[in-house]
Amino acid sequence: MSMEADYLGDLDPDDPRTPSQQIANKLRAAILTGKLKPGDKLPSQPELASRYEVARETVKAALRLLQAERLIISRQGSGSFVRAQTERPVGLRPHVEAAFERPHVSIDFAGFSGETLHNTLIEVLDKVRAGRLTPESLKIRIMMCDTLKPMALPRKVDTDTADDAIRKRAGRITSRAVDGIVDAVYELVDLGLIKSASAEIRVHELTPAFKLYILNGEEVFYGLYPVVRHTIRMNGGSAEIFDLMGKDTTLFHFSASDDADTSNAPQFVKETKVWYDSLWNTISREYSA
Repeated sequence: MSMEADYLGDLDPDDPRTPSQQIANKLRAAILTGKLKPGDKLPSQPELASRYEVARETVKAALRLLQAERLIISRQGSGSFVRAQTERPVGLRPHVEAAFERPHVSIDFAGFSGETLHNTLIEVLDKVRAGRLTPESLKIRIMMCDTLKPMALPRKVDTDTADDAIRKRAGRITSRAVDGIVDAVYELVDLGLIKSASAEIRVHELTPAFKLYILNGEEVFYGLYPVVRHTIRMNGGSAEIFDLMGKDTTLFHFSASDDADTSNAPQFVKETKVWYDSLWNTISREYSA
């Protein structure tokens, strides 16, 4: 990002506010006016200190103000980024991409089919293939509904559980998503672009009410599945069903780096990880297509 960006401006020596407050105000204005968008990386602390001719502690104080307001998050070793406070799933990609700037990457997903994760992850893995992202290791865990077992959702309207045709349809959607992820991950290992990688998939019989992503054990994106009534093509005809619409899910962003005195995000991230591991290690089992 160019240090000549208009939003940086200059400090006003006649402004009664401290330099850290002035710097925070300039960055805040850039975020709220859309000059800095969700997922954008802020200039580094040394760059800001040099630009404003202040000590790095002054810059850190400015960034702490923005963190307390939940406008930015800081990732160790990567810098500060504009927070995705409430976004559509497409807003997830910049954060997944930022996670891949670490040498060791982990992604945990829980939800219905993994279709959105597939669409997001494939774009990022393409950048690894092109040499633009260079993680040393990658660990992916996917936990989802077992479409081979009776399901409450999706199902035809006026029925209690999904029939065979609905389950087979859900199975095809799931298989395309997760098999595509597994193939893409191990292809990078075979090409020598990642030293080590794993992609584990487990299933359970719970009907998901939400989806979540845990990035590098530090960030959580969480959203509730809306249940919608719509018509689909099936077996050469049409059927009206109640369905889980993951593509319409609004995601909320929580970071372990938030100030625990002003935000419950660190506790939410911690409890989410505990919940994920508890389900993974108890009632979930290995996926088979």
